Amino acid sequence: MLGDYVFASGETLPELKLHYTTIGTPSRNAAGEIDNAVLLLHGTSGTGRNWLLPSLADELFGAGQPLDASRYYLVMPDGIGRGGSSKPSDGLRARFPRYRYRDIVASQYRLLTEHLGIRHLRLVLGSSMGGMHCWMWGGLYPGFMDALVPIASQPVEISGGNWISRRIAIEAIRNDPGWNEGNYTTKPTHYIRTAPFASLMTESVVRLQEMGSTREAADALYRQWVANVARGDANDQLYATEAVMDYDPAPLLGKITARLLAINFADDAVNPPELGVVEPAIRQIPGARFVLVPASAETHGHFTHLQAAIWKPLLAAFLQELG
Repeated sequence: MLGDYVFASGETLPELKLHYTTIGTPSRNAAGEIDNAVLLLHGTSGTGRNWLLPSLADELFGAGQPLDASRYYLVMPDGIGRGGSSKPSDGLRARFPRYRYRDIVASQYRLLTEHLGIRHLRLVLGSSMGGMHCWMWGGLYPGFMDALVPIASQPVEISGGNWISRRIAIEAIRNDPGWNEGNYTTKPTHYIRTAPFASLMTESVVRLQEMGSTREAADALYRQWVANVARGDANDQLYATEAVMDYDPAPLLGKITARLLAINFADDAVNPPELGVVEPAIRQIPGARFVLVPASAETHGHFTHLQAAIWKPLLAAFLQELG
């Protein structure tokens, strides 16, 4: 719990709750400082516990795996607005502060330093939104980590198709007949009909065709997506989508001193490689590398970030180089 929290907007909360999950045991150096901490950052629609999905945990945290939990102290926070952390649906609804990505990163820095006593990180690894936060972590807190691995992200101002898809989601909520400026007593339901558009952006077109190979199968997939969105809260969804508005790590890139490995996927329509924006950004960071994973029968577009078996070898080799 962080008391009297001030957001970048100037809005405040008397108490900001940050939920987190840890795996492993902190080890300490001769000075008594934790020296094996790794920060794992989740995507926009997820929580820290996403890292416990079998497609991630089974590939990363076991004995001999890249993030072997017997060697590392793994910290997986829920960002503001998600999971067990403070969010609009806790009660404030539209009176909840308008948080942005910088608030999410800054609050997690305070969680580590003030609550967990972590003064240095071995690694910051994040995917999707977590990957975007990786770039920000490196520039806002240079020297705080040895290494950065942003996955499924691009280090440029939120814009183009990425922003337009988010704008569609924002307007669908704000123009829902039940919205009532966020002060609803019954959940708005119309916006959930358009929400599956996000899945069309994040999944590979090949996997989509496989999952919806007939009209009936595609209709069933659509209904499943609608049901998934309906379980959430419209305010939480809106705030989380609008939080990206301040994302522009470009001015921070020259401040990054940590070793950096960026991993993207060729069939990721959210971060299309055709834009060619990662390569020039990488050149601003000494020793940084970028790997574009080719599309294959195993990749899932943007969702490949949840399939660690595909990118684990890159992470393992990178950590081996770090020593």
